[in-house]
Amino acid sequence: MHMKNLLLKTLVLAGLWGSSLCVMADGDDFESAKEAVKNMKVGWNLGNTLDSNSGDTLNMWIEKWSSRKTSDYETAWGQPVTKPQLLKMFKEAGFNAIRVPVTWWPHMEAKFQLDDTAWSPSKDDLGTKIQSAWMKRVHDVVDYVIDAGMYCILNVHHDTGDGNTCWIRAGEDAYTKNQAQYEAIWKQIAEEFKDYGEQLVFEGYNEMLDTYGSWCFASFQAPGNYNAAVAKSAYNGINSYAQSFVNTVRSTGGNNMNRNLVVSTYGACCGDGSWSSHLNEPLTQMKLPEDVVDGHLIFEVHSYPYFETLSSGQSSVRSIITKLKSNLVSKGAPVIIGEWGSGGGISYSNQKEDYLKWAQYFVEQAKANDICTFYWMGLSDGTARSTPRFNEEDLKDAIIKGYYGEEGYTAISTTKTENPKMDVFSLSGTKLYSGTTLEEVKPKLQRGIYIVGGKKVLIQ
Repeated sequence: MHMKNLLLKTLVLAGLWGSSLCVMADGDDFESAKEAVKNMKVGWNLGNTLDSNSGDTLNMWIEKWSSRKTSDYETAWGQPVTKPQLLKMFKEAGFNAIRVPVTWWPHMEAKFQLDDTAWSPSKDDLGTKIQSAWMKRVHDVVDYVIDAGMYCILNVHHDTGDGNTCWIRAGEDAYTKNQAQYEAIWKQIAEEFKDYGEQLVFEGYNEMLDTYGSWCFASFQAPGNYNAAVAKSAYNGINSYAQSFVNTVRSTGGNNMNRNLVVSTYGACCGDGSWSSHLNEPLTQMKLPEDVVDGHLIFEVHSYPYFETLSSGQSSVRSIITKLKSNLVSKGAPVIIGEWGSGGGISYSNQKEDYLKWAQYFVEQAKANDICTFYWMGLSDGTARSTPRFNEEDLKDAIIKGYYGEEGYTAISTTKTENPKMDVFSLSGTKLYSGTTLEEVKPKLQRGIYIVGGKKVLIQ
């Protein structure tokens, strides 16, 4: 551990435990960010579910027309209540990670005493305490993902964005105003899941925008389409939120001291395009937060390129990956593309054959450059999730072939490869068991980290 990080760790622990003696696991005992991104393989977003919300202070339709049960929100945007079988289906198809977007602001302390359908946040504050019923439902869905054997990325979602309900904004003044509330939310989430192992990853915020709601780069929606002072403040704000997120999660201790954490660029922008000299700023101005452990941070961007030919779409993929490597990976952390799909032109519903080829190429190129991809929505939507089944099975196949090759996942997912005979060692190198399977040996092992088949495995 670098001396600067050792000092920072000392300060964090001192602030949390005072003079109490507390022995923490070293970061080397936890899967690194690079290992996690590789082991996530290929992912999908459980979108329009726990992230659903009214989205407009002038039309709070969920609050007006429902009893505000967790299911009222979960189903508000056209998706059914999530069942474990859905996540098992994705695992069996070859996916190994699910991003679970969650919007928190409707589930805090605001009473939502509406004037017809209008709500005034200035008169009815959100507060800081997350409702226990909502936290329990989030907890249930996280467990569905992890119990299915996949990684779960849990985030703060539509608390950011361009809607007038979005309270987390990129800017120095906005950060000063919202820092305590933002950190209070993450402290509660982190405490709730502090004992979870490596398969749970936290993502600090979704697509955070400036006070103008500018996409593409900060201050794009300002007068003249760019304001250097506004842009600088926005990028400083993003970096401040990212640092607060890391500090807050680490301060809760337990496995959160070493948990892999994800921070996104401004707007989750990936720098795609060449029409403005400012497009790369979300990448170049993003800082890697200081951390008490080395190697447990991940950068995230989203990618929705517009393309009218397969060739131009593939070119866009290569350009994006080049920018990510030179502007983010070079700062010392791996990258995930937390959302992706077509931004227009060729799409699944328009020129499907080319879109399927583009999707497969997208995943192939990302994998070749150690980037994990999470497709946004699609694949299984609406009533298909209740069955469950894939209603875009050909797109699912294209994504899976992009990662596993033309024969897909089923060609390698045999019983033999899933449960091979392996040797089990302690971290100090002592052989504990020979020629066994992980399933057979798990009940014999105490909680801890072991070397199984040459890889670190966390037994809980």
